[in-house]
Parts: sequence; structure tokens; C-alpha cells
Amino acid sequence: MSGELRIDAAAGEVIAPSRWRAMRTFVLVGSMAVIAGGLVAAVTGPASLADGSWAAAYLVLVAGVGQVALGVGQAVLAAVVPSGRRRGWELLLYNVANTAVLLGTVIDTVPLVMAGGVILLVALLLFLSGVRRTHAHRWQLVGYRMLLSLLAASIPVGLVLAVLRHG
Repeated sequence: MSGELRIDAAAGEVIAPSRWRAMRTFVLVGSMAVIAGGLVAAVTGPASLADGSWAAAYLVLVAGVGQVALGVGQAVLAAVVPSGRRRGWELLLYNVANTAVLLGTVIDTVPLVMAGGVILLVALLLFLSGVRRTHAHRWQLVGYRMLLSLLAASIPVGLVLAVLRHG
């Protein structure tokens, strides 16, 4: 079974190579965001930078863990592996959105934060539509949709906080 990524060898479950290819860029970029979040926390904590802990948490939770979960979830749950073009758009929009939110917050530019929030919502809608048809168990799909809902619900909350803090 070369080229397959084992999930549970005892149960014989594997991830097909096409599904692994569909998730690996999200896993790589998301993992890099988690590492960046740790580095931001390490640097900004001792330097007492105002938005440091927020930026670190955002990098880890939204840009990192969220991206990994969305990419893996879509690759595993979709009945048909999403096309490279679709994944490219999701990756681009998700990361441009996160960059805009982070940069807009750090440089106190609310319109940039708002643009990032709108782009993030578009990316989340792409991830949602990518798993319309699924072969997964219902609880897996519910978990994926709950993650999307949580991220989507955090957008207006974050935008209101940005306006209150920096507007």
C-alpha cells in the first residue's frame, strides 16, 4: 500500500494518495502558522507589545489549527476530492484574509480588518460548498460544519471588537 497515509493500521483505514495531496498544503501552511504563533508569543510577551497575545492566538487558532482542520476535513469528507484550482482559491483567500486581519489589527486600520473578515467569509463558504456531497458519517459532517460556523460567527464579533478598539 505504498503512497497511502495510514490512519489506523489495526482497522485498515488509510487516506488515499489523492486525498492526502488535497490536504497537504493546508496542513503545511497551517502548521507554519501555528509555529509562527508560538514565535510571536515568545517575542511579544517579554516585549509587552499590545496586540502580541491576540496575534499569537489568532495565528495558532484561526490561521493554523482552523486551516489544518478545514483542509483535512474537506479532503477526507468530500465525496469527490476538490480540484486543485478550488483548493488553490481556498488557500489563497483564507491566507489573504488572515494576513489582512492580522496586519489591520497591528497597524490599527479597521477597513483592512473588515476586508479580511469579508474575504474570510468567502473562503469559509468555499470550504462549506466543497463538502456538499459526502460519504462521511453524519457526526463527521456535523463537526466540520460546526467548525465552519464557529469561524464564521467569530467574524462579526471580531469586526465589532476591531471598531471598538481601533475605530
